[in-house]
Amino acid sequence: MGIPEYVKQIRQKIGHDRLLLAGACVILEDEAGRILLQQRTSGKWGLPGGLLELGETLAETAIREVKEETGLIVTELKQLHTFSGPFAYATLANQDKIYMVTTLYHVLAYQGTLHPDKEETLQLRFFAYDALPQKMEKNYVRYLEYYQKSLRNN
Repeated sequence: MGIPEYVKQIRQKIGHDRLLLAGACVILEDEAGRILLQQRTSGKWGLPGGLLELGETLAETAIREVKEETGLIVTELKQLHTFSGPFAYATLANQDKIYMVTTLYHVLAYQGTLHPDKEETLQLRFFAYDALPQKMEKNYVRYLEYYQKSLRNN
């Protein structure tokens, strides 16, 4: 959970300088087609996901992060797209600078019941696409728009 140990070790060496990070996030829908969102401790909403650990595949990252953050066990995934570009630069609240490469997955099958991780999550809720919360991280809005466009084109 949280920041991988190797990122903490690198930060000790480079301070707040720009760091390239890779991660994964997922679109997970319930039977009604509503999207699962996580309200993080910042108060903003986003998709479940997180940073790649050393030795993991991005799919393994997506599966691990969903389990850690939601309690759900992903049994089938489909890779949708990898996002990078000028929008992927960010400065975090602690002044760490990052460049994030994120792979988006669609969860095709999962099991279990929602159980939010209290360290990183204020709440988990399913939302209809036309009723998403106002306080969403911009990149997650971008990922959801991509997903909706890809559905219309298929």
